[in-house]
Amino acid sequence: MEVIAGKFLQNINNPDDLKKLNQHELQQVCNELRQYIIDVVSMYGGHFAASLGVVELTVALHYVYNTPYDNVIWDVGHQAYGHKILTERRKIFTTNRKYKGLSGFPKRSESDYDAFGTGHSSTSISAALGMAIAAKYKHENRKSIAVIGDGSLTAGMAFEALNHAGVANADILVILNDNHISIDPNVGALQKYLTELTNSKHTNNNLFEALNFTYIGVVDGHNIIEMVKTLQELKNIDGPKLLHITTVKGKGYAQAEKEQTLWHSPGLFDKITGEIYKKTYTTPQPPKYQDVFGYTMIELAEMNDAIMGITPAMPSGSSLKFMMDKMPHRAFDVGICEQHAVTLSAGLATQGIKVFCNIYSTFMQRAYDQVIHDVAIQNLPITFCLDRAGLVGEDGATHHGCYDIAFFRCIPNMIVAAPMNEQELRNLMFTSQLATTKNPFVIRYPRGEGVMPEWKTPFEEIIIGKGRKLHDGNEIAFLTLGHVGNFVQKAIQQLREENIFPAHFDMRFVKPLDETLLHEVCSKYKKIITVEDGSVKGGFGSAITEFMAEHHYTHQIKILGIPDKVIEQGSLKELYQECEYDIQSIQSITKSMMS
Repeated sequence: MEVIAGKFLQNINNPDDLKKLNQHELQQVCNELRQYIIDVVSMYGGHFAASLGVVELTVALHYVYNTPYDNVIWDVGHQAYGHKILTERRKIFTTNRKYKGLSGFPKRSESDYDAFGTGHSSTSISAALGMAIAAKYKHENRKSIAVIGDGSLTAGMAFEALNHAGVANADILVILNDNHISIDPNVGALQKYLTELTNSKHTNNNLFEALNFTYIGVVDGHNIIEMVKTLQELKNIDGPKLLHITTVKGKGYAQAEKEQTLWHSPGLFDKITGEIYKKTYTTPQPPKYQDVFGYTMIELAEMNDAIMGITPAMPSGSSLKFMMDKMPHRAFDVGICEQHAVTLSAGLATQGIKVFCNIYSTFMQRAYDQVIHDVAIQNLPITFCLDRAGLVGEDGATHHGCYDIAFFRCIPNMIVAAPMNEQELRNLMFTSQLATTKNPFVIRYPRGEGVMPEWKTPFEEIIIGKGRKLHDGNEIAFLTLGHVGNFVQKAIQQLREENIFPAHFDMRFVKPLDETLLHEVCSKYKKIITVEDGSVKGGFGSAITEFMAEHHYTHQIKILGIPDKVIEQGSLKELYQECEYDIQSIQSITKSMMS
């Protein structure tokens, strides 16, 4: 369906067109840009409230600065929809987050206007500073601007960059987009400080000036004339500068302003009534894995007074919010601080607390040293619950959880497991908090729904390192790890109709491996297919081949999983098919091996 742009916006293909307008016409451009985002996202989906909140800032930046020669870096990037629309991508913006379409985040290979690829938080100031230092070294009058929210400013990396920028003597502008929220409401002392700074008439000698920044603020981020005037003045000031603006996430759409977390990424909705479209079902449906985690946390915490929960800024996304609401003294959002979350958990664990630290797989990459140095070397029994493990869909390359199997299984003392269904998730969580479990314990599970409508089953201990045989077969065996075992189950059902009878073993653990079960498999089946929702390089299949090589097995083996390339955005169905571990690909590969 075609989305019609307003009379000004339809004539703006790039910032040069925008600059032809006078300042008094910019408010109408902002109105039309905001409406265009509403129109497209309501029909095609995507992040929503964040981009509405920076419409005026986006227009002002491209009006004042010489982009793409001047570099604008959008921290995280889910607020950059207006930026994309103004920079030669309006006519294809309906492909945003679609397979083979536009990325939902800034991406250097997509446009010269995307100065730096983003998706994770708190990288913008470091990147902009690097560009500013390079411009100074090359004697270029190129400006570097980092746009960062107050939520992203909670991360240590942002402070590291501010600390360096204050003495680097480079021409960098940091725009602090202060709206009191990232996905969930912001937490911590910094948020209180910014609120006090916003409400104070005396802004001298503040934190940013102490770091040697020229501080300008607080400016109304929705006043386009004032924004343009302020940026034009800042353009002529050398050295590190910080512009503090206040905005409203979801600005211009009443429901999004009122319920900002819900409208961060609402899915499809009726732009007139604000009704968010939900699927309706006539039969009970499986829950999301994240909700199984959230409710199970409460059950376990009621059984075990030593349990606490930690998440870095994802209480709603991980469903730890359920426990935070019911047991606020035992569940904590620490801000966008994955490194801190892990070492905080380690500190708690030294005092006998059984910590469940829930971090998305893609964000756990940011705390790898802390896992090794602060947890594994000391062998502290922390449970890491990795939500969004494997392919995640439309969020694309920066958000897929491809690498956790590979980077965790090489660390001594670690237990690494993946449940095939909701019951297995509950039982792995139960097992991990038992007094007999002495090691750090990783449980990875995917985004989205499981397979068990009746999921709330009694807890049972799982023997660590023990897989399970789902059924016997002839000649060929599947070894699977995690939720993808359900893909194999469905493939096997169809293969049996064609008189092909593979065996299936759910290994549960990639570390430690169930070597007894693997010897049984290798003694009976000459052909093996491994399936995982993770990187084939160094992952579960690699662990199986290492076992086979060590024990001199020379079987034919095929490893299915995420190939050694960057996987972009798309629906899960499209991405599983591209990576060739969807049900149809599993069937086809099995037949090929049997021929």
